[in-house]
Amino acid sequence: DAAVALAGADVVATDTWVSMGQEDEKAARQELFRSYAVDAAAMAQAAPDAVVLHCLPAYRGYEIAAEVIDGPQSLVWDEAENRLHAQKALMTWLVARSTGQGPERTP
Repeated sequence: DAAVALAGADVVATDTWVSMGQEDEKAARQELFRSYAVDAAAMAQAAPDAVVLHCLPAYRGYEIAAEVIDGPQSLVWDEAENRLHAQKALMTWLVARSTGQGPERTP
């Protein structure tokens, strides 16, 4: 029950309903998850200072309303930026490790 999950929540996190390779299931998945859409009404059930996260890509108007993803409670773009930096750090570490230049080398 989405209302129970949202009640007083400090963080509201959602994800894409239709991933790559699931395009043929789009209509069915949108119907199935409609009650979990994050819009202003959903955010009103959360704590007043709640934040919203979405790992992107987002289907605006289905999973999350534009007013929410672009609104003051959204940390979506910070989340995306942080993920970018984490991925860059991981790639740097993996390359260094594989070339013997990192602190931990796998034989």
